[in-house]
Amino acid sequence: METVWIIDKYFKKAPALKNPVLIEGLPGIGNVGKIVADYLIDNLKAKLIYSFYSPYFPSTVYINEENLVELPRIEMYYVKAGKKLKQDMLILAGDIQPTTEFSTYKFCNIILDILEGFNGKEIIAMGGIGLVTKPRKPRIFVTGNNPEIISKYKKLGNIKQDIYGAVGPIIGVTGLLVGLAEIYEADAVALLAETLGMPSFLGLEGASAMLKLLSKRFGFKFNSKALFAEIEKAEQDLLDIVKGEETKQEKPIKGDINYIG
Repeated sequence: METVWIIDKYFKKAPALKNPVLIEGLPGIGNVGKIVADYLIDNLKAKLIYSFYSPYFPSTVYINEENLVELPRIEMYYVKAGKKLKQDMLILAGDIQPTTEFSTYKFCNIILDILEGFNGKEIIAMGGIGLVTKPRKPRIFVTGNNPEIISKYKKLGNIKQDIYGAVGPIIGVTGLLVGLAEIYEADAVALLAETLGMPSFLGLEGASAMLKLLSKRFGFKFNSKALFAEIEKAEQDLLDIVKGEETKQEKPIKGDINYIG
C-alpha cells in the first residue's frame, strides 16, 4: 500500500542553500518542538518552500484568521545565513504528525530526500520529556546517531547525555528522522526538554531553554519575553474563542439542528 502525499512547491527555482541544517519541530509533549520551530520561522523571517498534505493526517480542518477552513498540513521553510545567522536552515513545522507508522516512515524519507537534495548533512529534531510535575528549570537531554554529534551539542551548555533509562522510545517524526538519518549519511540529534506531561500544557520554559541553546549554535538573538508574549496572545485568542462558543451554546437553538462531526 502506497501512502499518498500531496507536495506543493513555493518556488520556480530551488533556493541555493549551503550546507543547511534541518530543524524539526512538530506537535508533541508540551508542544516544545512546535513552539521553537514557530518562533524561528517568525523571528528569522523564514520563507515557505514546501507544504505537505496527506490522507494519513487527521480527518479534520482548521479555521484560520480569515474565517476560512484549512486542511492540516506540515510546512518546510528556509533561512539563509547572514549577519544574524551562522548557517543556512531548513525548518520543518506544522499542525500535526502522520497518524500511522507506515506514513511516518514514508514522510521522513521524503524529508530526508529533500535535505539530501540540498546537500544537508545535519538534523536537529526537537521534543519534550513529559513529567508528572511542572519543572522549575527544565533540563535538556540529547541523543543522536553518533557520539561526535552528541558531543558537539553538549559543548553548548548544560545538556544531559545520560538519557538511557530517563525516557522511553522517541516516537513519531522526531524519533524516526534521527533513526533514519544514518542511511542518508547525515548526523542527527534529538534535543528533548523537560516539561509537564499534560495534553493541554504548553512547555514555554522548555522551549525557552531550547531556543537559548540554538541561539548559541546559530548565533541569532533570542528574546524570551517576546516568546512568552506571543504565546500569551495565542492562549488569549483561544480563550476568547472558547468563551464565544460557550455563549452561543447558552442561547436557545431555533429551527433545524445540523450536526457536523
